[in-house]
Amino acid sequence: MRREAATPRADWDATVRSQGLVYVDTELPDGGIVSYWDETAAYVFGLEEVLRLEEATAELHRMCVAAAEHVVARGRYAEFGIPGWAAEAVARSLREKPPSLYGRFDLCYDGSWPPKLLEYNADTPTSLVEASIVQWFWLEETRPAADQWNSLHERLVAAWARIGAGLHDDRVHVVWSNEEESGEDQITAGYLAETARQAGLKAELLPIQDIGWDGRRFVDAADGPVTTCFKLYPWEWMLAEPYGPLALEPGTPTTWIEPAWKLLLSNKALLAVLWELFPGHEYLLPAYLDSPRQMTEYVAKPLLGREGGSVRIVTPAGKVSNPSDYGDEGFCYQEFRALPSFDGNHVVLGSWIIDGEPAGAGLRESTSLITDNYARFLPHYIDTPRLT
Repeated sequence: MRREAATPRADWDATVRSQGLVYVDTELPDGGIVSYWDETAAYVFGLEEVLRLEEATAELHRMCVAAAEHVVARGRYAEFGIPGWAAEAVARSLREKPPSLYGRFDLCYDGSWPPKLLEYNADTPTSLVEASIVQWFWLEETRPAADQWNSLHERLVAAWARIGAGLHDDRVHVVWSNEEESGEDQITAGYLAETARQAGLKAELLPIQDIGWDGRRFVDAADGPVTTCFKLYPWEWMLAEPYGPLALEPGTPTTWIEPAWKLLLSNKALLAVLWELFPGHEYLLPAYLDSPRQMTEYVAKPLLGREGGSVRIVTPAGKVSNPSDYGDEGFCYQEFRALPSFDGNHVVLGSWIIDGEPAGAGLRESTSLITDNYARFLPHYIDTPRLT
């Protein structure tokens, strides 16, 4: 893995916007604007390296599912901040294995082995459009003979086809929150709806705020039944809403994607359970729930929080924090591992899982040790001719 300078396409800004990256502009605290999409550089991988990273991703996913099964078997919901009234629904969801679509591991990786798990965004991961579509077209236009670690689109369509084969009704509602102002959630939902349509399903887009309850079931704005619903809306938020218990009722005829058991994988307490079950594993960092224990350098991560939430880094030199408020939730204390720096840029590797299988990568850079809302997305390619 290496970072190399690249020449941006003359019309790159208009091009990426036309491909769905309407949230390309990032406003800085001083009012300035920078681009989220950055093709002044690219990351380069070797083919054998990608194959090893795929194996690591698959192994991490297996470990995470085993951790979820352990939590359910031991009834450790309170450690995850999951209310008691939701526990049986989470356990039932894991037993019955309803459809699950995707997730993204965030890995610390600098080209030397092994990668280290930072967290698993397993419920509502974004940065999907740029990882699946935008960087692929960049590759086609700039390096047509090269390949990319990216089978996201094909795997999404195949996953929807598998899901659709088990549905009685081929209509799927794809929802997002219209309170998200950048447009990223709406575009991500729209892209996922399009992959469902390519799989032969009838996908309907609507804000989650337009879903209602008619006394027996959830309904859309036209009072049609919502029988299968992909939600770009975290379960932790749903449980805090008045309709949360209804969404988990066993008699409610709605299949939610992602399923309720993903509450266990998207929670940072998972990191501590993984370290407990697989102590010393090469892909893991030490992590605990009760305290930092013997660690002198660690990251305090809120248990709940979409795409990482607010974190606090503690080192002997002092503290580095996200500007967001920490809130009153519990924390997971994970050993601090500085993100690798390439030319002064700290990079995190996002490794995607689609339908339980590794599917591709997206890389984000930040000048900060914390990958925050000011991070940039850079494309990548494999330094091997494309297989035909």
